[in-house]
Amino acid sequence: MSLFLIIVFIFFLGSTFGYILEFFWRRLYHGKWVNPGFLVGPYLPIYGFSLAFMTGMHIWFESHQILPIYQVIIMGLSITALELVAGLIFLKQGVRLWDYRDRKFNFKGVICPLFTMIWIIMGAVYYLFISERVTNALIWFSHNISFSYILGIFTGAIVIDFCYSTKLYIKIRKYAKNNNIDIMYEKLKEHIKDVQKEAKERYSFILPFRQMSKMNEYVNSYKEKIKRR
Repeated sequence: MSLFLIIVFIFFLGSTFGYILEFFWRRLYHGKWVNPGFLVGPYLPIYGFSLAFMTGMHIWFESHQILPIYQVIIMGLSITALELVAGLIFLKQGVRLWDYRDRKFNFKGVICPLFTMIWIIMGAVYYLFISERVTNALIWFSHNISFSYILGIFTGAIVIDFCYSTKLYIKIRKYAKNNNIDIMYEKLKEHIKDVQKEAKERYSFILPFRQMSKMNEYVNSYKEKIKRR
């Protein structure tokens, strides 16, 4: 079985289940339904990359008989490093996908000790409860290679989604730069949803930025909302 297909399969599992986890967590935490992440589809690539990293590290660690405690710590630190790189890339463009500025000892609001501990705990959860299931999933995949067609559809969808979202992101970045503000991507989506509800306009959960002609108006009202806080 191709290594590429294995990586895509693990990425598919992580992205999909990560989205489901974030989707319901944000409902519980914020009290409203929020379509999480940079892309518009039901997947979160950062979870896909994280699961792929952890699986690769776990296989390597096990082959070298690394103690579980070290495996867990390194996994947590690796996810923090991934979060740092992704966060800084978007922050450099004036857009935040998440914000830890209210957490102690945070670095530019993209990483903080609290979430590093959470990722280490997630590493422990992966080691104790998920790694074996991922291994079983890989065994299943090796006997059901026809599932590759689904992976092909998934890959095509995520590539198209990435192109579409990047186009929107460039426009939002331009508005952010012109208005000299940091834009929390998901908070902007929430704000647009609230504005459209007040105006009794139809809100698209999947495509919240479809009315690009009004984007400047949305960003300006978002800016005023931030100032009032």
